[in-house]
Amino acid sequence: QIQLVESGGGWVQVGGSLRLSCAVSEDLAENSVAGWYRQTPGTEREFVAWVISGDYTKYDNSVKGRFTISRDRVKNTVSLQMNSLKPEDTAVYYCYLNQRGINYWGQGTQVTVSS
Repeated sequence: QIQLVESGGGWVQVGGSLRLSCAVSEDLAENSVAGWYRQTPGTEREFVAWVISGDYTKYDNSVKGRFTISRDRVKNTVSLQMNSLKPEDTAVYYCYLNQRGINYWGQGTQVTVSS
């Protein structure tokens, strides 16, 4: 059972930056799909960003140009650099991994953007 542990959440003012990190307990496979989702109370979890084999990346339009996802296959981490943060980015952020056809989720980390 792969475990994902997020870190780096917290409180930041509008326009600030945070970097989320997800430690994966197993080697990241070349063809794995790793990413980040977020959720606010009373809403469904929503896609934020993916990084796929060959380091192809995909972003939701709401974060494109402000967030950057990356993965390190030596350290087995997946990171999300978040810049120019807005109040609407406030949410619990979840790390996601699909490896060998199985989905894994982290426990979530809170990000709060305050004006």
